[in-house]
Amino acid sequence: MTFSIAGRCARTGMLGCVVTTSGIAVGSRCAWAEAGVGAALTQHRTDPRLGPIMLAELKRGRSPEAIIQDLWERDHNLGWRQLAVLSADGRGALFNGANIISTHKGRVGRDCVAVGNIIRRPEVVDAMVESFEANEKEPLAERLLRAIEAGHQAGSEWKQIKSAALVVAHRESFPYVDLRVDLSPTPLSELRFLWEIYQPAAEDFVVRAVDPDKAAAPA
Repeated sequence: MTFSIAGRCARTGMLGCVVTTSGIAVGSRCAWAEAGVGAALTQHRTDPRLGPIMLAELKRGRSPEAIIQDLWERDHNLGWRQLAVLSADGRGALFNGANIISTHKGRVGRDCVAVGNIIRRPEVVDAMVESFEANEKEPLAERLLRAIEAGHQAGSEWKQIKSAALVVAHRESFPYVDLRVDLSPTPLSELRFLWEIYQPAAEDFVVRAVDPDKAAAPA
């Protein structure tokens, strides 16, 4: 009952992911990104521990494919999971557990990887990848939002989506963007509203942290 996409901006090196689901507070469980390392998604009977594990393995220099294979070999519960991992150089890999009986799909695209389960049709995943690839001139957060919106328009999931989250990492140890809608009848509309308000201030929030003498005066 979740669909999501992880992506990379080849121009800036930004990494991030966006996710939505019919459950509450998806951003606390499913989406992970780290500057210079990669992005990861874990969903379907979600194990939130897997996101940090995948990022840690990327940091060690493991390939996305090797990380997925290693998890499959040592995690006896992985058959219930759906995973996606994207490295800092844009390579992606995914996993669909054999115990997922609903309509589901995963697809690796150019600088992105998308997954979805309990979706109305497989084209939900295709729409996300194709939108992401078609909008490469846009900032990464905008590309990710357009991609998840395209997935929603292509069929979404069977239940009403109720939460959504967007996370983007750039140069710092803290996220460049970390926006969440934990419970709403229209989480993607609200997530876009948050991003459009946040976007003009995003750079200054970084400056406030790393070089406060140069930060813009608060309104």
